[in-house]
Amino acid sequence: MDLFSFLVGIDLSYKSVERLYSDDKVILALHNLFILTLQKRGINKIDTCGDATGYSLTITKHYSSYAQKLKDKSKSQEDLKKKSFVYKFALMDLSTKMYVCYGSSLKSEKEAFGKAIQMLSKIDVEINSIRLDRYYSFPCYVNQFKESKVYIIPRKNVELANGFKWHETLKEFLLDTPKYLEEYFQRNNSESQFSSDKKMFGWKISQKRQDRIDTCLLVRTVWHNLLLVYA
Repeated sequence: MDLFSFLVGIDLSYKSVERLYSDDKVILALHNLFILTLQKRGINKIDTCGDATGYSLTITKHYSSYAQKLKDKSKSQEDLKKKSFVYKFALMDLSTKMYVCYGSSLKSEKEAFGKAIQMLSKIDVEINSIRLDRYYSFPCYVNQFKESKVYIIPRKNVELANGFKWHETLKEFLLDTPKYLEEYFQRNNSESQFSSDKKMFGWKISQKRQDRIDTCLLVRTVWHNLLLVYA
């Protein structure tokens, strides 16, 4: 920021930059840039893998309030800090390693997944096949992808009577298990890309407000795709 101020002659504070994370116009521009990266690589009908990861946060506000209510003034502010996590789910194109949608949540991986699927429904991308880990080995998830091949690892004591798509997926797993597993384990691409992102952009999120945390993750998602546009 100091270098930027020196070059352009405009003084900026940390708060000025922080407010941009809540600016609707900035978020819209980032979203449009994300869509343009997909269009640049011609991503439309794709084979995908999906997974979730966590980024660490340091949240103090509600813990300080809680301590005050208990009238516990002996604890230092550092003692009241608690490391927490924000969940991020992203669906990735296997061919280009670019993210096609993402969702984040302070509550659960399930909510992050739901937001990602909601985003997917609003963009012009068709899923040919999808690979998900055992967290999503339930009919309620598999049946969402009626027009796509779904690769999951079935849990113990699964039942067939949970819809046509669920039945079809289990049947494919049983009839040709080696080939099915070969497809499924391409899901590892998600884990390797998450690891690469964290090495490049960091494991922590500095923002405190939920909307700014989400924007921060959007920025990292856009950067990931930009670096792969001409790869």
